[in-house]
Amino acid sequence: MYLEIVTPEATLFKGDVKSVAVPGVTGEFEMLNNHAPIVSILGKGHVKIQGDITLEEEVANKFKKADKGVWLPINSGTIEMKDNKIIVLAD
Repeated sequence: MYLEIVTPEATLFKGDVKSVAVPGVTGEFEMLNNHAPIVSILGKGHVKIQGDITLEEEVANKFKKADKGVWLPINSGTIEMKDNKIIVLAD
């Protein structure tokens, strides 16, 4: 599945991932390959990305390393998943 994370300043990540967990306003939820289409508002927390993640040098300092991937702290945002493509608009 393909993930794109965009902030007002820059596109932080584009690439294939195994799973993405996000902080929904009523709790965290995770998306895997072939997840049903969804649009949701995000709250404060971490976007948790699993897979073989390669970060660009200029944005790598925004992410935290985790056991099986990386985490990106966010204050709020929105997410859309459709046809195995996830777009996160994060603040």
